[in-house]
This record gives sequence, C-alpha cells and structure tokens, in this order.
Amino acid sequence: MSVSAALSFTDLPQPRPVAGEDAYAREKELALASDAAKRDNFELFKAHKVRTAEVDYLPIKLDIENVSRCNFRCPMCVVPDWQKGQRANDMSLNDFNRLLDEQTGLLEIKLQGIGEPLLQRDDFFAMIRAARARHIWVRTTTNASLLHLKNNMHELIDSDPNEIQISIDGATAETFEKIRVGGDFEQVTKNCKAINAYCREKDVKRTKMWTVVQQDNVNELSMLVDLAAELGFESQVFSLTLSDWGLDHMNTRNNSVSAFDNLRPQKLMGLVDQGRALGVEVAFWMVREKYSTETPEKLCPWAFERAYVGSDNRVTPCCYIGNPDVYEIGNGIDPDNSFSSIWHGTDYKNFRRAHLDGKIPKVCQSCYEDKAT
Repeated sequence: MSVSAALSFTDLPQPRPVAGEDAYAREKELALASDAAKRDNFELFKAHKVRTAEVDYLPIKLDIENVSRCNFRCPMCVVPDWQKGQRANDMSLNDFNRLLDEQTGLLEIKLQGIGEPLLQRDDFFAMIRAARARHIWVRTTTNASLLHLKNNMHELIDSDPNEIQISIDGATAETFEKIRVGGDFEQVTKNCKAINAYCREKDVKRTKMWTVVQQDNVNELSMLVDLAAELGFESQVFSLTLSDWGLDHMNTRNNSVSAFDNLRPQKLMGLVDQGRALGVEVAFWMVREKYSTETPEKLCPWAFERAYVGSDNRVTPCCYIGNPDVYEIGNGIDPDNSFSSIWHGTDYKNFRRAHLDGKIPKVCQSCYEDKAT
C-alpha cells in the first residue's frame, strides 16, 4: 500500500499472541501430540468444512468463567446491574477439572468471563495449572487491582498462563477512575510495573495492556501508549467495539458512549508508529465486519467451534452475551448432564439451525448486518 493510499480499519494490525505466533503454534502441537483423542477431534473439526446444525466434534475453544462477580462497577459492563456485583456462585475446582477431563478437544481457553478472576485466588491459580498441564493455551483478563495482595502477582505468573490481558482504560487518574469505578489508578499502575518487572525477571512474555476505547478516553490514546511503555508493557491493544451483552439497555448505553465514529484509521496507525518507537506493539481489536446470513461461511463462528460456560455451569453462546440469564443453551452442566450432551443436544442444534436458516436470535442480531428473524 502506498503512503498516500487511504487506510481502512481492516488495515490496522490485529492482536497477536503476546509470546508470538510461533509460541502459540508450538503449544498447539504439544497439546495435539499429548492426546490421540484431542488430535482425532481436531481432524474432525478441520474436516467439517460445511457448517451444519449437527456436528460430530467437540469445541476446540471455550470461554470458562471462574467467577461472575467483580470489585469494580465499570459503566460499560453489566456488573453494576447485579446485586452486590455478583450474578452467581464461583465455579468449583472440581467442576472445572471435570469439564477439562470431558472436553478432550480443547486447545485453548479464556479463563475469565464477566468479573475479576483473581477474587477466587487459589482455585483460579489451580485451574490455570490444570489447563497448562494439558498444554491448553490459557488467556485471562484482570483489572490488576489485587495483584499486590497475598502474593497474587507471583502466584499468577508462576501458574503459567500464556497471556494476561490487563485492563487500563485511562492515562490519568481522573479518566481511569471515572471508567474503572472502584479502581485506584496509583495502585493499579504500581501493580502493572511490578508484574511486568517480575515477567522480565522470569524471562517470560505474558502481559498485554488492553484499553476499551470510548468517549471518556478517546483523547488520551497517545498518552496511553506512553503509559504502556512506562509501565513496562511490550504489547497494547485498543478495543474499538463495546459489547451490549445481548441487552437492549446496554446496547443503547454503550452506543451512546462509543467513540468509533470519531476514529480515523490513519490517526490510529500513528499510534502503531509511536508504540514501535517505544518498544510497544500496538494493535486493535474490533468487530471488523458484521456477520451475515448470506452464506454459512459468513455466519458467526461461535455456534460451530466454541462456547461460553458460566461460573454456575450454564452454557451461553458467546462472550458478547456472557450471561445465561440473558440466553441459555441447554439446562446446565451437572454430573448427569455433560457439556458434550449440551453441545450435541437439541437446543444447540436448533441454535445453529436458526443461524443457518437466517433466523438470527434477537440476542445475536447486533453482530449481524442483515438481521433476519
């Protein structure tokens, strides 16, 4: 592309694994080599080139929510709607291990949902270790507010997650604390410096600074790149899309504070150059193109390759909904009702069939350009 050519949002660099694509590929191959059933499932998944309502494989990825509670009350999130900031009980370590034992196809998990995973502490670290023992790639997210307590910082890194996304939504205390309600900017930034220093001491790359761009911080994007460098991050992602959690009132609220229409790709690319000069790899996450019912290949992939398991062992379609009280598939996981039975069950078949027939469920329609019902 010539310098004078107009940039589009699709030209912006996308997030990569913080340790690099090669590290991700190596871990995937280790996982496949460790378990014949896992490799067989992956081959079935790859062979399923035509999307259908019935599938003969297990998902290769899961979002697993260890806690559905948080110590922050961020206005772009649904947690403030919940009584005392909690939707359900924490997932037990036994339930997590049972899920991993059953889901032989897993290559990657995001171990976090709507909430702050470090609130669970010891079981959270044990979950990471259990997944990593199976060479499952583990991503998680934290608001970094608890890293200085009870040796959490060392325990988290030593449990060996592959990527930790740390949410920093303001370059100043005023902006940060307006968005991250309940947070202490001074303590959080101190914690970030400490965890990045510990990563350097251990000679590992694990952390990524993550910023949800909105009207309150859109004028601080350049300052945030400087802050990332100051705090010791080598990777930073600007999220340009706000979730509505499948709820009309959150769709209205977050559309009202979205800064997307005021963003210009050329200016955002300048942040990439700024970061490069500071040793920070800057990337952008967004819903780059709305899904479409035009062809099966343009449908949302979640229904066909991954799912979201809430802390109360209930299944919901994706992280954009993230709450089985809004939309649930099946009747929950328990000793008599496995995730596999839900994944292959009637409710999931009907959910996939609705997408294939162009009858997109209401909770999914904000992600589609043609909202056929």
